[in-house]
Amino acid sequence: MPRVVVIGGGWAGCSAAVAAKKASAGEVILLERADMLLGTGLVGGIMRNNGRFTAAEELSAMGDDIFNTIDKVARHSNVEFPGHKHVTLYDVARVEPAIRQLLTCYDIKYNFLARVRDITMDGQRIKSVITDKDDEVYGDVFVEATGTAGPQSQCSKYGNGCAMCIIRCPTFGPRISIAARAGIQEMIGRKADGSLGAMSGSCKLHKDSLSEAIVKELNTKGVVVVPIPDRLKKPDSLSIKACQQYALKEFADNVILLDTGHAKLMTPYFPLDKLRQIPGFENARYEDPYSGGVGNSMRFTALSPRDNTLKVQGIDNLFCGGEKAGLLVGHTEAIVTGTLAGHNALRQALGEKLLILPETLAIGDAIAHVGEQMQSVNGLKVKYTFSGAQYFERMQEKGLYTTDIQAIKERVAKAGLSGVFARPVKRAAICR
Repeated sequence: MPRVVVIGGGWAGCSAAVAAKKASAGEVILLERADMLLGTGLVGGIMRNNGRFTAAEELSAMGDDIFNTIDKVARHSNVEFPGHKHVTLYDVARVEPAIRQLLTCYDIKYNFLARVRDITMDGQRIKSVITDKDDEVYGDVFVEATGTAGPQSQCSKYGNGCAMCIIRCPTFGPRISIAARAGIQEMIGRKADGSLGAMSGSCKLHKDSLSEAIVKELNTKGVVVVPIPDRLKKPDSLSIKACQQYALKEFADNVILLDTGHAKLMTPYFPLDKLRQIPGFENARYEDPYSGGVGNSMRFTALSPRDNTLKVQGIDNLFCGGEKAGLLVGHTEAIVTGTLAGHNALRQALGEKLLILPETLAIGDAIAHVGEQMQSVNGLKVKYTFSGAQYFERMQEKGLYTTDIQAIKERVAKAGLSGVFARPVKRAAICR
């Protein structure tokens, strides 16, 4: 049976590994540069808001395990905050061990401290990847899920410098793009003003550094909204964000906190001296990034050209998921693209026809729409997500957004895709 090698252990990489393993009993190896899985998922926490509910249920109807695992470590469900409904907030401390357990259940090999620094090729095919430890890992097909944030030089070039975020480039080394190593010309996302990159959209505060009243409300309701005095508001706080679904006036006028175990602060950064002038935040301290008073990580600086099967154009045996697959923002978006990439990687290794998800499904429509939009300069200025902004509006216009789970299952069934990611392409390991 073929060997699938996944580079990057974030949401996209873990989803790709599970999908590939479920499609075949072949060997799946996951290489992660850091000492934990999930990458920015370690400080994320938001699921099922707005159209992400639809996308999650579509993928579940197609046989995915990831969202079910996330639901088991949720701190709050059916939460509302400005512009967002039926939100699930997962526990950032419990989610990574839960995903490790899922990978172990499927007998997926995952290696930590395994940053891929180079590749070997045979024509237009990748033969192997080489890690910092000089281990050479051969594969029949590869999935790149390395993300688009880092290295430090990118944060200095396009942002406010290294903010010491969860990506931890100084400790584990800079992100290396596999597609770029293979000679592929990648794209860079832009802000509305044409400048390059986009800044991560949230920070995390130590709960213990907040007032007792804020912590109590946060733990009970999952969300706290505190008005910002006019003199402390940041005029640029919305335009710099990668997460345009949160670029609403309410997020500029208020401190909005979500309970993910940390107190998730819904702004790219907030000067600490100003934050501490807001009642209840007098002793506030950042948990992530440590320099959240001055900046955050820069993203979308290495987007791979790909088709709607998520195969990287120009390389015969490389697929991509997560932010590598385009300007799709968020964990749900990483999971759905990673799943398709991993599944199709296995299909190609077996010589089977690759799967294109139809545009009658929100996931298929999003993958096709973003791929098309990224061919223009203006399209590269937009960030796409199931949960808001341009793409959520498109979902609603096309009648793709719904919270009716039975209707979603019927939609998937009509497309002939019920359980497609749970069925072996030839034969598969079964994990219950």
